[in-house]
Amino acid sequence: MTTVAIAGYGSAGRGIHGPLFEPAGLTVIGVSTSNPTRAEQVKADFPEAEVVRDLNALLDLKADVLVLATPSGDHLDHATLCLDAGQPVVVDKPLAVDPAGAALLVERSKTTKTPLTVFQNRRFDPQHTTLRRLLKDGQLGEVFRHEFRWERWRPEPKDRWRENASAADGGGLLLDLHSHLVDASIDLFGPVERVFAQVAARSTRAEDDAFVVCEHAGGVTSHLSATSLAGAPGPRLRVLGRAGTYLLDDFEEEPSVYPDLRHQDGQSGWLVRGDVREPVQAEPADQADFYRAVAAALGSADPQGAMPVDPADAVHVLEVIDAARRSAAEHQVISL
Repeated sequence: MTTVAIAGYGSAGRGIHGPLFEPAGLTVIGVSTSNPTRAEQVKADFPEAEVVRDLNALLDLKADVLVLATPSGDHLDHATLCLDAGQPVVVDKPLAVDPAGAALLVERSKTTKTPLTVFQNRRFDPQHTTLRRLLKDGQLGEVFRHEFRWERWRPEPKDRWRENASAADGGGLLLDLHSHLVDASIDLFGPVERVFAQVAARSTRAEDDAFVVCEHAGGVTSHLSATSLAGAPGPRLRVLGRAGTYLLDDFEEEPSVYPDLRHQDGQSGWLVRGDVREPVQAEPADQADFYRAVAAALGSADPQGAMPVDPADAVHVLEVIDAARRSAAEHQVISL
């Protein structure tokens, strides 16, 4: 069994990371939180785990891997502390709030010879693994446009650090949801060369409405949309190729305004060619696969090389997000 310690037990630590450890075969031995309510939640969820107040005490537990589920603005300092202690670490996305900070962590991982990876869990969603298979099999032909949306209807924002913090402190949709959208586009279609964006803060302190266009070196253009103010969210995925289009709408708890696009169990979207629409069989995958891969990497001859997400990818993601902010401010295309 691989042992894991979790720093932070809020919506990410408890709600996203927590449910993945048991299916992946990891044993939680410690959680750090200074919140009494969350400490009680830890005792209920992981009765054998030790609850400690801070990251230093968590490091003393010497887990096989430590998961940083702390606010984004703390990632640089917290990950540096882990790497300097020789503690293998998974950092929730984004790796840092800017590409310079992320690059520092990648370099620190190399100099300390301590494994580092980034929790890009959405790479393990069936929609992503299914699209990857379609691309590999050439079923769409030459792909020229990739549209990926994470659109919600939240006219009254939640009262959390993500909504209340400035972009410099890790708040806003660009660092939150676009960390997923940009990472998915890079994972599927390669590095980004040029960026154009429109960004606004309409109901929160940092961005809550962002549309980013990424021109990939390989010729594909990604249109990436995240907003909290879409009463009628667009289709989750639409990928255009010369031989057909991959179309998917169903996504977790988000409502569908296109009921005819709903799919059955075992299906992930549709392959569409004009008036011909074929169901696409889902590629088996779940987010616990990320932690299964982490455990396998830690037991391999080259733990860093075997990690499921190369932290250098996270640096490039932040370069794109940084370029998106510049593009929106300067009303121009930014070359990377």
